[in-house]
Amino acid sequence: MRTSTLQVPFVDLAAQYAAISGEVVEAMARVLTDTDFILGQDVELLEREFAEYCEADYAVGLDSGTSALELALRACGIGPGDEVITAANTFIATALAISYTGATPVMVDIDPDTYNLDPALLEKAITKQTKAIIPVHLYGQPADMDPILGIAHEHDLRVIEDACQAHGARYKGRRVGSLGHVAAFSFYPAKNLGGYGDGGMVVTNDKKLAESIKMMRNYGQREKYTHVLRGYNRRLDTLQAAVLRVKLRHLDTWNEERRQHAQRYQQHLSGTPFVTPVEAEYGEPVYHLYVIRTQDRDGLRSYLQQQGVSTGIHYPIPIHLQEAYQDLGYSQGSFPVTEEYAGQLLSLPMYAELTPNLIRHVSEALKAARTEPAREPAVLRSPSVVS
Repeated sequence: MRTSTLQVPFVDLAAQYAAISGEVVEAMARVLTDTDFILGQDVELLEREFAEYCEADYAVGLDSGTSALELALRACGIGPGDEVITAANTFIATALAISYTGATPVMVDIDPDTYNLDPALLEKAITKQTKAIIPVHLYGQPADMDPILGIAHEHDLRVIEDACQAHGARYKGRRVGSLGHVAAFSFYPAKNLGGYGDGGMVVTNDKKLAESIKMMRNYGQREKYTHVLRGYNRRLDTLQAAVLRVKLRHLDTWNEERRQHAQRYQQHLSGTPFVTPVEAEYGEPVYHLYVIRTQDRDGLRSYLQQQGVSTGIHYPIPIHLQEAYQDLGYSQGSFPVTEEYAGQLLSLPMYAELTPNLIRHVSEALKAARTEPAREPAVLRSPSVVS
């Protein structure tokens, strides 16, 4: 009899729910009993708890990470005619949030080792219209914030951290989200801290920014029916807040398990042709994604699927090459590192409930695949990559 192939999902939310179902059901039942659905007590409590967790003073719950980015930008005064610099290698929501304000996204290429925004390329991207920088802590790996903050201070620019994939990560001992002027988090279900639907949070040490975002999320109200500005409906549901409060209590444990899984992957894949993640000396990543590079990414993915291993691709078409952003004036070759890596990056299964046996299965499948080492981009950190 033929033995079925061991199946390894890319993410296993069912396993997470099974571990905390009692706590979650109790929390949701409380909200249902209290009929406290909009900006209820759990929202306020989550805001306090998440601000404390991020080692920041204030947090404001919102309906998505994209809203968190957009309202953070608006609270910083970003609008039409302004430019905001961000990484070419990120999810499109980072650029969309900039566009929603009427500002223009300006891309810079990435560091070839960390895959995050390369601070060495920032200066040449700054113009008189530049008003802010959005460093992205991609895949849960902290961006190199000190040089970014130094350049921002020199040019009087706001820094909005895109921490949507980095709940709990640290940079030189400090939590991401507490480093810039304001930060945005996403609670999309697959995130390290994810709800059971969309949700987001802004974190800041600036009281005025927090108050402004609180009003913007709720029709511009300072108090009911007193509208100070033209706001939006971007509120975090109380049910989501209740679920997130339960999960927040487990987040550090889950993040540590992810870090241990990453170490196991590193050990198993040492000496193979695959380029594994680099942990910069300044950072403590939380491995929202565990991403390798390989030359024949698509062929490898197909092979792994045959071995029962599900994988992900983040992100196959860079933002500047998307049809939606052709008006920015970039073209093929504008950001060679991002473009080269877009065809090489493959995300392996990563979630807290992974077991050493599953990681071994994934790693053995990788070793059995015939693949070539990933080539380095022909141009690294060249001034010509900045448009």
